[in-house]
Amino acid sequence: MQIPMVDLGIQYRELKTSLDAAVAEVLESSYFIMGPQGNAFEQEIASYLGVKHAIGVSSGTEALHLALRAAGLGPGDEVITTPFTFIATAEAIAYVGATPVFVDIDPQTFNIDVAQVEKAISPQTKAVLPVHLFGQPADLASLKVICDDHGLLLIEDCAQSCGASLDGKMTGSWGALGCYSFFPSKNLGCFGDGGLIATDSDELAEQIRVLRNHGSRERYHHSVIGYNSRLDDLQAAVLRVKLRHLDRFNQQRRENAHLYSRLLGELGIEAPYEDGKGVHVYHQYTILSDQRELIQAALADENIASAIYYPIPLHQQEVFQNTCKDLSLPVSEKVAQRVLSLPIYPELVKEQVERVVNTISKVVQG
Repeated sequence: MQIPMVDLGIQYRELKTSLDAAVAEVLESSYFIMGPQGNAFEQEIASYLGVKHAIGVSSGTEALHLALRAAGLGPGDEVITTPFTFIATAEAIAYVGATPVFVDIDPQTFNIDVAQVEKAISPQTKAVLPVHLFGQPADLASLKVICDDHGLLLIEDCAQSCGASLDGKMTGSWGALGCYSFFPSKNLGCFGDGGLIATDSDELAEQIRVLRNHGSRERYHHSVIGYNSRLDDLQAAVLRVKLRHLDRFNQQRRENAHLYSRLLGELGIEAPYEDGKGVHVYHQYTILSDQRELIQAALADENIASAIYYPIPLHQQEVFQNTCKDLSLPVSEKVAQRVLSLPIYPELVKEQVERVVNTISKVVQG
């Protein structure tokens, strides 16, 4: 029987009654854009995250884009970020005309290396954009000190970390802006694309609300060039249902991850590292191995999914070759050659984890 990377059908069937009712309510109301479901979701998730404002947008990429635009980033500005992430992080920086400055990652957490951040600051640096990769919070306390000392904005990419926390404070609530994705496979996922920006700033929140709605505060009155970047009410309704279960789902992810780590540790596999500074929510469960291709082939033979996140660091992507020519980031480059993500989702059961590990054991033990 197949073991997928994530099985969204199981979660739907568990929540089917509530989800179907929520969707039906929107259909009956015929209020699909900027309606009561969206407003209610924004209030509920703002409370959950411990922030003053939560603004729903059309995707995680747009969350990053609008956050950077509202923060005033533009041509001539530099934003320090990680090369070991999905391209949307850097795309959003490029969208506003700014330049992504890639620095290397920590070899254990795969998050941005704080020591490298300070070295990369220049007169053009305006912001630091860490990614809480695979669900593990970056070292926000240290990054916040650096940003405060140098007058820089801290903008968090929380696409993979909804529900993660550091020192009891949610990711996305540490910086000036926190950006989330609700892509279906995320820890909190809707039934399409969706995103959100969290902030405690009244001014930034107001700018984002205008930008997401064609630059308009009042219908047919447009003060700036904006975008069609709204979260629709159908997705908000789905997210409202799932938000009530998020902590439970994340705890189930953690339990599955810890079972993986215990069993794989007995095989000498390099399991994901938890730095103990925060709550890792395991959007992905990612091992390191020099036998990656052999393990992946063995898993495929057993009808078990796996994935490589990310095979090519961003500074080596063709699109950035002009600005990153001759840039060497050895940790990111080495990690990209060794990472392999295994199936992880709340509904994964012990027997499935054991089957994955047993398949890997046949490779590493010969």
